[in-house]
Amino acid sequence: MNLPDVITHYYSRSDRPFQNLSDLKPEELAGTLEKLNQRRADNPNYKRVFGKRYMDFRRKTEMRLRSLFEARGGKPERQSPHYFVLGECAWFSGLYPDPETVTLDWRSLPKEALSFTYPDSFVSMRFGPDYGLRADPREPYHERVFFMDELADVVAEHGLPDGNPDDAYEGYHTRRFEKYIEVQVWTDDPVARFLDDDLQAISAPK
Repeated sequence: MNLPDVITHYYSRSDRPFQNLSDLKPEELAGTLEKLNQRRADNPNYKRVFGKRYMDFRRKTEMRLRSLFEARGGKPERQSPHYFVLGECAWFSGLYPDPETVTLDWRSLPKEALSFTYPDSFVSMRFGPDYGLRADPREPYHERVFFMDELADVVAEHGLPDGNPDDAYEGYHTRRFEKYIEVQVWTDDPVARFLDDDLQAISAPK
């Protein structure tokens, strides 16, 4: 199987790329989440869901993700990663009415600052049942963080998710979810030209 040699970051054209909610100061976070939820209420074509416990769920996921990465010899330069998907994903593109992308060739990135989970890390790290989400059967790739040189073996064993969009996105976070392979970039260097110190704008994670 020919594997994609690029990774893709999806975002809304009305935002900037790589505006990570986990980077926001506590006093900025509540207002940003309120804006994101209001935007979705005003325009249902924005399909991302940010519930009241979303950030707690996210922080636990990122802590486990980082811990597993470090335990395997990874060298993260950030507390939380920049999020990409392997190749392209029509499902992720469909989360926004005006999707934009940034693509990188993952083969050119430093191994020690790059990881992936199968599928999305929120699913793989398995904190969902603590937050009222369905408890899917545990798979061999759950609660594991992989290096990119393991990609071919993982895909050979478990397949490549198709990434097809849903007919209806409503409630996507409550259903079994294996739409893509998530790639985590643990350094700012490859995306430095896109970053901005001003995090006041509406920001959408991943």
